Order: sequence, then C-alpha cells, then structure tokens
Amino acid sequence: MDLHVEADSAEGRRAGLERALRDAVREGRLAPGEPLPATRRLAAELGMSRNTVKAAYDQLVAEGYLTARQGSGTRVAPLPPVAAEPPRAAARARAPRFDLRPGSPDVGTFPAAAWLRAMRRALATAPSPAYDYGDPRGRIELRTALSGYLGRARGVLAPPERIVVTSGYVQGLALLTRVLGDAPIAMEDPGLPFHREVVRHNGGTVTAAPVDAHGVRVGELGDARAVVVTPAHQYPTGVTLHPGRRRALTEWARARDGVIVEDDYDGEFRYDRQPVGALQGMAPGQVVYLGTASKTLGPALRLGWMVLPPQLVDVVVDAKLHSDHHTESLGQLALTELILAHAYDRHVRACRLRYRRRRDLLLERLGAGRGVRGIAAGLHALVDVADEEEALARADAEGLAVGRLGEHWHTAGPGGAQGRPQGLVVGYGTPGEGAYPGALEALARVLAGTGKPSSPRQAVPPAPELGR
Repeated sequence: MDLHVEADSAEGRRAGLERALRDAVREGRLAPGEPLPATRRLAAELGMSRNTVKAAYDQLVAEGYLTARQGSGTRVAPLPPVAAEPPRAAARARAPRFDLRPGSPDVGTFPAAAWLRAMRRALATAPSPAYDYGDPRGRIELRTALSGYLGRARGVLAPPERIVVTSGYVQGLALLTRVLGDAPIAMEDPGLPFHREVVRHNGGTVTAAPVDAHGVRVGELGDARAVVVTPAHQYPTGVTLHPGRRRALTEWARARDGVIVEDDYDGEFRYDRQPVGALQGMAPGQVVYLGTASKTLGPALRLGWMVLPPQLVDVVVDAKLHSDHHTESLGQLALTELILAHAYDRHVRACRLRYRRRRDLLLERLGAGRGVRGIAAGLHALVDVADEEEALARADAEGLAVGRLGEHWHTAGPGGAQGRPQGLVVGYGTPGEGAYPGALEALARVLAGTGKPSSPRQAVPPAPELGR
C-alpha cells in the first residue's frame, strides 16, 4: 500500500495511520473492495504494535471507510461518488480602490477599550444564571438601561416590560412579519430592497408606500395593515418625515388599528440641530420602534431592540422564543455597563462630530452647484445625476464603489425611462480616515464627467398636497 505515515508525528502513531488510510481511500489509491493487509503483517511493515493497527482498522470500520467480515478480512468500503464542484466564475469582481457604498459605519471607531472595561465589569458582577438560558425578552438589566437611554436620547416611551432585545434589526422585522401573518405590509418606495426580501421570506406581502419631499404619502397606503418607515432620515432619499405627515400617519394607524414600524437606524446622527424625536413618542400604542447598535457601535455585535405596543408584546416574545430562544447574554450585559457609565453617549457624540466633518468635506469637495440631498442627518447622501448608468460606469473605471438610487425602487428599470429621478447614494461612514479624501477626489472626477439633471431639485419626487 502507498501510505504516507509519519511515525513520529505530533498526532500520534494511531491517529497518523488513520489519517493516512482515510486519505488513501478518498484519493482512490485504495480502491473499493481492495483487501488490506492483516494487522500483524502491516504492524511489522510499519514498525508499530499490532494493537495500534487493529485499533486504527476498527476506527475506520466504524466510520464507514473499511468493512470487516469474518473469514474475508478487512477491505476498502465502497464510498458514494463525490459530486463535481460547480464551475468557478471566470474571475471574481475586483475589490474597489475606494468604497463609498452606504450602509456601514466607520467600524474603526469601535470603542474597544471601553467595551473591554464594560465586559470585565459585566463578567465580574454577573450572577450565575446569566450563563444559563435566558428570558426571550432579553436581560432585564439591558432593558432597564435602554428604557432610560431611549427616553432621554430619542423621546421613546419604553417601559422595560415592553422592550424585546433582538439579534439586530433584521430579526426584529422578521419577528413582526411572522406575527402579522399575511396582512399586507407597506414599505417605502424607494427603500432598501433587502428589507423587502426579509418580509417576503417570512411570509409577508409587500406593497409600495410612495415617498416624496415630505416623506411617506399616507393617503396611498391602500389596504396595508402595517407600514415600515424611516421617519428621522428616510433611506435612501434622506428626507425627514414632515410634522403634518407624522400626524396623518398616526391618525391612519388609530383609525385602521394599523401598525407603524419605525426603523430608527441612524436617528442619533443629526448635525445641524437637535435630533428629531422618534415617532413612537406620539403614538406608543400604534408604533413598533426598532433600534440597533449596528450604526453606533458596529454590526458585528448583533444587538437590537424593539419597543412594542402592549397588545403585541406576548405574541412577539413567543415568536422570539421559537426563533432563537434568546439573544446572547454577555453582550447585553456589556452594553448595559456601557450605557450606565455614559460611555455609550460619549461614543455617539464623538461619532456625530466625526461624521459631520466627513459630510462637510463631501459638500465642500462637490461644490454648491451639485445637488446633494439628505445631508442633515445620517451616514449617507443622495447625489443627483442625469444618467445613473453613465455615472456608475465612470465610477467603476475610477475603482470607486457607490450605491445607486435605481436599485431601491419597488419596480425595476432605468429611472430616466420611467420618469423617475436618478442619483448616486453615497455613504460617508467608510472608508477609513486615510482613504476618505482620495475617495472624495475619485467621486468628484466621476461627477465632473457626467451631466447634471435638468431639474436638480427633483432628486426626490415632489410633494402634492401636504396631507397625502
């Protein structure tokens, strides 16, 4: 037999023999049905004890690589054919030199030292039940801390008993979809396509909720049972929901016993005045508030929270229990410590200053003549262009990655062909500080070679009467 056994390997003689025999069978050097030498003979050839060889044979018989029958010795077992690997793509898409795609914060600002101190305090003071299966609603320590923080920072009415801790925003949206059943759920148009897919994958039906310069058009929600909105900073247009629309939306929910799902994904980051309070504070009985640490700390933590109307608490907790039982506890305890020590607030303030400087650099580099929308808050801006395809081709030639408005509409197709505005969605949470100026230079070169839209104020569809 052609075996490659290293007698003095760190894995030991028996494990080395087992590995060599497995490899020989997998690679076809030992064909199915081929007899193996008797244990005494192979032991003599390899300089091993007979018991070592017998133990290796027995292990591989148990694993199905060999067969052993009385009177016929040990043979190689027939293995099922290995499926051929699918053909690889001819070439992988090259990584961009500069990445200004929206959706990610600057993860280089993660407060590692503060998080480590918080985790140490959490581990030092955590009771032993914290390491067992937990409450599907989340740790009471975090829910109590979030109740205070959300009240003072976002104006959310959040008693701890109405908070459910989730593994990020997507899980919260999925849980709500399952609870609402097959009732139509209206989602902003334009809006993030992935969130629409989350709803569909969890059994929901998606309808379009058109957005104009005042936000979602309440009069066009149709027969929806629920509506998902980003009122503080609409994604991707960047508009803030007008006060009249806020009132109209809450009145719609009360009149129809509907549910408003408020996605407050970057509400803490407002630059030119105080952050706009959460919509939930106006109608806590109709609004499900969804928040997350993904944009403030980092997506890797997978920590989010839901503040629920009383009538939805029990059914969502039951759905959470049967989804993943509960979100991991140690991260919850560390975030609790971070909030109670006000390190979370300090980090958010520091990030707000950093992102404001980045936004200001973006505006300075593009100049006053270029239409840039949604700049009052958040981590992205919408830049008007006359032709998205042309702009994206030039961006690709520059090694620059950006988002496009066209992919966010509910119905696909070129924006210009359907009379819709066109634009680039530019994130300024990434790249890192060193690469950011170069990314802006590349963006400026792209825009310098593309035409401006004929009506630069139309990057967001105009609003008709305010009450719609």
